[in-house]
Amino acid sequence: MKAVVVGGGIGGLAVAAGLHRRGWRVTVLEQSAGFSVVGSGISLWPNAFRALDAVGVRAELGERIGVAGGLRDFRGRWIVRMDAVEHTVGAVVAHRHDLRTALLEHVPEESRMAGVRVRDVRVDGDRAVVRHDGGELTADLVIGADGVHSAVRAALWPRVAPVYAGDTAWRLILPRREALVDAGMASWAETWGPNAVFGLFPMSDDRVYCYGTGAVPPGGRGPDGELAELRRRFGDWCEPIPSVLAAATEDQVLRHDIYALPPLVTYVRGPVALLGDAAHAMVPYLGQGGCQALEDAATLCVAVETQPDLATALRRYDELRRPRTQEMARRSRMSGAAWHLSWPPARVVRNALLRALPASLFVRSVTRSFDWRPEDGLGRRNADPTRRVIS
Repeated sequence: MKAVVVGGGIGGLAVAAGLHRRGWRVTVLEQSAGFSVVGSGISLWPNAFRALDAVGVRAELGERIGVAGGLRDFRGRWIVRMDAVEHTVGAVVAHRHDLRTALLEHVPEESRMAGVRVRDVRVDGDRAVVRHDGGELTADLVIGADGVHSAVRAALWPRVAPVYAGDTAWRLILPRREALVDAGMASWAETWGPNAVFGLFPMSDDRVYCYGTGAVPPGGRGPDGELAELRRRFGDWCEPIPSVLAAATEDQVLRHDIYALPPLVTYVRGPVALLGDAAHAMVPYLGQGGCQALEDAATLCVAVETQPDLATALRRYDELRRPRTQEMARRSRMSGAAWHLSWPPARVVRNALLRALPASLFVRSVTRSFDWRPEDGLGRRNADPTRRVIS
């Protein structure tokens, strides 16, 4: 069987690795000139670890986030403090480059085509044809893993278009953690302020991952650079945020406008399936965008392995993934609305309610969706479901 994967990002490489492992002939088309990545951090929760295991990828991607830390208001007062919670969050904040490199090791070099722009996708009977700027490819299965502005989705789902979510995200990775340690925050913290959020998470190799979100018009750029914009927005917030931004340089800051996708009625058209942001681009406020793409990849790989034929496998993929990812997108959207409150009385009430909530209950509410396993709904149990991708 032959598959063409459009998009060489995390989801596309994961499904390519999983299908190759199962004996498929796979071609990955990537629009950029190479498969290297310019990016920042990505949060990987236990569901992502299980998905990576299912596609056959094992890698040391970083250290787990401990419970110590929590949520603060922008003046530095704790809203939820998790130091005393007897619970392991089990997440890793990894560099996207490290994850993509680990995935690439499981996709043969001869399967990769970089610098290829897809022009059209059409269904031809029980096969699909991908037209790109170098010719055409015909395959038993075409997977659109080409992001929120997917060419595959535009070809076969032409009435669906991404919508600006109203917020922009700034992300940066700093090489040292002194600002965190000096402020007594060796672990993580997310800080909520007027219509904005700023997060700091430790990474491996003595690095710290930072992100900020705020409501700005799409496509705009700060008149004197993105770092200056961050300092204007967050420079008077509590420490260590001002110190972190004082230590940053302009070239470390990445800015991305946040787009989300309306719910699709199906992720499958004949032998074509959508995956990741191409299917369900969501706002980032649960840290699940990349995790859900990995879940998609694992589910599709297990489905083609366990179901009697490809058509049945794709139907089951759609039946399993669409409800879960759309519910995750809804929850993420609701979380973002709750975090980005601008009216001061509403923020006071929200913070008071969360302070009254036991921290252990808050942790369970956050992590309850991460019990997913690749075999769920596909009639197969892993021989060792406790295996972990990272130790």
